[in-house]
Amino acid sequence: MFNGKKRLPRAAVGVAIAGALGSILALAQAQAQETVKIGLILPMTGGQASTGKQIDNAVKLYMQQKGDTVAGKKIEIILKDDGAVPDNTKRLAQELIVNDKVHFIAGFGVTPAALAAAPLATQAKVPEIVMAAGTSIITERSPYIVRTSFTLAQSSTIIGDWAAKNGIKKVATLTSDYAPGNDALTFFKQNFTAGGGEVVEEVKVPLANPDFAPFLQRMKDAKPDAVFVFVPAGQGGSFMKQYAERGLDKSGIKVIGPGDVMDDDLLNGMGDAALGAVTAHLYSAAHPSAMNKEFVAAYKKAFGNRPGFMAVSGYDGIHLIYEALKKTGGKTDGDALVEAMKGMKWESPRGPISIDPETRDIVQNIYIRKVEKVDGELYNVEFATFEAVKDAGKTKK
Repeated sequence: MFNGKKRLPRAAVGVAIAGALGSILALAQAQAQETVKIGLILPMTGGQASTGKQIDNAVKLYMQQKGDTVAGKKIEIILKDDGAVPDNTKRLAQELIVNDKVHFIAGFGVTPAALAAAPLATQAKVPEIVMAAGTSIITERSPYIVRTSFTLAQSSTIIGDWAAKNGIKKVATLTSDYAPGNDALTFFKQNFTAGGGEVVEEVKVPLANPDFAPFLQRMKDAKPDAVFVFVPAGQGGSFMKQYAERGLDKSGIKVIGPGDVMDDDLLNGMGDAALGAVTAHLYSAAHPSAMNKEFVAAYKKAFGNRPGFMAVSGYDGIHLIYEALKKTGGKTDGDALVEAMKGMKWESPRGPISIDPETRDIVQNIYIRKVEKVDGELYNVEFATFEAVKDAGKTKK
């Protein structure tokens, strides 16, 4: 019966439905392309948890300040906790790349984690932004790795030179037994002994849950002028507690080293035993620039504590991603993004920094600092600056 409405042939209905589905799919794909996904792999639990929390906080702060859209693309952070276990890192990086289709992987609290993800970054052509791990070789393991943190060689060479020139003749060394600890020890010894210093005792401690007490007794018995210490960020507090319990602070043995042991994040909890410790490092919450004062104030307001060097590395890492996307006009091709990052320069809360176009590693000022009490709180107060320091681990190979 004809009711005045034309009935479409069945084939035409099928074409119409297919067309509508195609439009929906195209819209969904367009919307998907409007989102840039960043897989942030960090140790949010375990011994390196303070590293993960600082970087996660700093990324959140940057995005609160700058917005979550860049070059017309919405930025989405997918946070994963690897507990600083490289097998976890590898699995999570693979899931993020294959299932979540992220455009960047970032974070990496320790060197083994950064190295575990490197082959995946190469295979998928996804930039890997290292915001924490500090061994020299990392950027050599994939052409897609760019680092915004530091290398142990940058600070260990400088504290070695400083110690030799400032009346420290005999040093005992205590370093964590993994790649960054080995870098710290190698580059410190190289420069300290070249300046006439002597290493009288060498101790390596396990990375996971170390008990420093028996090693500290060996340090005390060796009667050095100073102990050179490298432990990863997060372990400095327990080291200093046991250093004081063993009476090394009362015996006149100074603490020197790269700045990881005196991380701002934990410094106030170390007590007066930390006073006088001299370290060489990339960042102090007491850095006197206007930009840093604003950064510290904003971080404290948002999270209730002061930022450390891991926070500033994370802040600069997300800045690098934003600026690279601006340069590519929002395109997420891995090769184009890495190319955009090479040679990039900017002013950070830590001071002027840049990405070495040859090595994709960070070039930055290294400051010598002494722990002092300022307004009732402990701070690393800078007293000397070495400008635009490259990684000696690469330049001397």
